[in-house]
Amino acid sequence: MAKQTAPVKKNETITLEFEDLTHEGSGVGKIDGYPLFVPYGLPGEKAQVKVVKVNKNFGFGKLLEVDKPSEARVEPPCNVYYQCGGCQLQHMSYDMQLEMKQNQVKNVMRKIAHLDHVPVHSTIGMEDPWRYRNKVQIPVGEKDGALITGFYQQRSHRIIEDMETCVIQDEVNDRMVEAVRRIADRLGIKSYDEKADRGVLRHIMVRTGRETNDTMIVIITRTEKLPHKDQLIKELTETYPHVKSIMHNVNKERTNVILGRKTNLIWGEEYIYDSIGDIRFAISAKSFYQVNPPQTKKLYEKALEYAAIEHTDTVVDAYCGIGTISLFLAQKAKKVYGVEVVPEAISDAKMNAKLNGITNAEFVVGEAEKVMPWWKAQGLNPDVIVVDPPRKGCEVDFLEAMIAMEPKRIVYVSCNPSTLARDLRILEDGGYETKEVQPVDMFPQTNHIECVTRLEKKVSN
Repeated sequence: MAKQTAPVKKNETITLEFEDLTHEGSGVGKIDGYPLFVPYGLPGEKAQVKVVKVNKNFGFGKLLEVDKPSEARVEPPCNVYYQCGGCQLQHMSYDMQLEMKQNQVKNVMRKIAHLDHVPVHSTIGMEDPWRYRNKVQIPVGEKDGALITGFYQQRSHRIIEDMETCVIQDEVNDRMVEAVRRIADRLGIKSYDEKADRGVLRHIMVRTGRETNDTMIVIITRTEKLPHKDQLIKELTETYPHVKSIMHNVNKERTNVILGRKTNLIWGEEYIYDSIGDIRFAISAKSFYQVNPPQTKKLYEKALEYAAIEHTDTVVDAYCGIGTISLFLAQKAKKVYGVEVVPEAISDAKMNAKLNGITNAEFVVGEAEKVMPWWKAQGLNPDVIVVDPPRKGCEVDFLEAMIAMEPKRIVYVSCNPSTLARDLRILEDGGYETKEVQPVDMFPQTNHIECVTRLEKKVSN
């Protein structure tokens, strides 16, 4: 039997029509039934494409020129968009982005969860899908003896030199990175050289409270000592009164991990504050806090609606983090129990409960799949379980523990549609019915999508 070969060859230039999009936002076109995936291609477009990789069943291409642009194609406002890779969808109209994300969720519901009948609503978007990120972590390098800051170029550790701004970052964060770099450069503080493992300044991290305008600056160095510390602090705080906290983080490891274990407060407060709805949060250098608070409010409002909590209900919030969802739930419920594996997050959750005068929320450190059976053995039978796991989704043990607790409703908040669909299949087989899914665009201009899903216990006849 003759070996099947691809109808295209590597480095060949072809004319391709795009029919569809991958879940990452690449254009999909076919040559004699053979699919080619091409970043920045849009459905309905005809383009010149260079074939860069050929596999047995599919290949990859590079977009050279668009002969017939889609009406949904827009000019990216970022001058380093095609170098950076942090955003993947700036070339696509925002309406198309929202539609693409809804379709992505529909596809996995059909293919992985086998739930074709479940309604997937239109994606909840932003009025202004720019400048939404309240946290930036940016590497520091050197060129011609001067400090430079910028994100790494795609698939490299080369800093993009002519990056003046990031159009999805809060403008305050942009200005603060620039200020730290400018002052550090004038004071002669050297950047970290990862190849030689020497130098001082590795990253600059900035967090800003959207509602409060409080700013925290975290300076990450290889060294225990921050050179010219007092002068750096003086210039930053005298020039920028909204800076409420300056932290020094020490990371001596040769690693891609940004923050080291040791963080010292060198000026101001250890926390900055922000609000989502009526709930106030204290945010530390290492706190997990959603990067897009306006959309987080929409996400949590939907989770609350789906939870349909009554004042007599007991609720479990699994993977509760710093208590963000728990505290919203506690405003309605009789009692909320939160569980999270990260001890620092639980400390933050307890502090946030205190900050808001919430006394009906209890937080426990531990693995949800182990804590839940223990709670059940103690006689805890929640009416509602809310779960917000990491990208890898839920462990099977946890899903089984949740099913064993027999809540009336489950609200599943997910940042990965594929693992959501996989877990919904297990919950369906365990006696729960998926009622509806609401995608929420937490990260405009990127291919990420969050969802809130409502499940109810099936009524046995």
